Amino acid sequence: MAEEGKERIAKVMARAGLCSRRDAERWINDGRVKVNGTLLESPAFTVGKDDKIVVDGKALPGAEKTRLFLYHKPVGLVTTARDEKGRATVFDSLSKRLPRVVSVGRLDLNTEGLLLLTNDGGLSRYLELPATGWKRRYRVRVHGEVTQQRLDSLQKGITIEGIKYKSMEATLDKNEGKNCWLSITLTEGKNREIRKVMEALGLRVNRLIRVSYGPFQLGQLGKGDAKEVPEKIMKEQIAGFFK
Repeated sequence: MAEEGKERIAKVMARAGLCSRRDAERWINDGRVKVNGTLLESPAFTVGKDDKIVVDGKALPGAEKTRLFLYHKPVGLVTTARDEKGRATVFDSLSKRLPRVVSVGRLDLNTEGLLLLTNDGGLSRYLELPATGWKRRYRVRVHGEVTQQRLDSLQKGITIEGIKYKSMEATLDKNEGKNCWLSITLTEGKNREIRKVMEALGLRVNRLIRVSYGPFQLGQLGKGDAKEVPEKIMKEQIAGFFK
């Protein structure tokens, strides 16, 4: 248990918007963090308001109030801070008026739509946890033919190459020639989950748009645009985090 008035250093680093708690723990183990001039050897360390934290030779910025943004990710951007292949990232495209932010989960290169961004690494991790039970809803265009009966079978879950995918709600919205538009809702979000499940049904995804994440909606937000969730609404919708 932390001493009164002190908190785990990884939590403090995350609240400052520098990284997630998990990243903070890794950075400490990598020897990148000092407190009051002493190099930390373990993330099992607590700090108070008067302690001087330095990361990579730079003083830790003061804790900011938690903020949350809705962002309409276009196709062609990767959701990482840096890309080893030199591809453009979501963070390269953000307005300079935004604070330093991290994403809540990821959308792959060819997926577009709603991505949540926050300046609080702790909040990012909290919203990614399956325990939140938040649903992610997508509009999906696939090439091929499928029936509603076949889509209904996904409610039982499906195993593909030894990987178990949980229940998925899928609705056939309309046909467009050799393509179909579907609405798909899931609560898990494994890597490339929708694409892999559709392939198992003999369908090829050629457009994938996330339209909501929990209570937050993409709405009419333009591609590449971001807007802040008002603090009152954020705290109402994510009350568990702020307790």
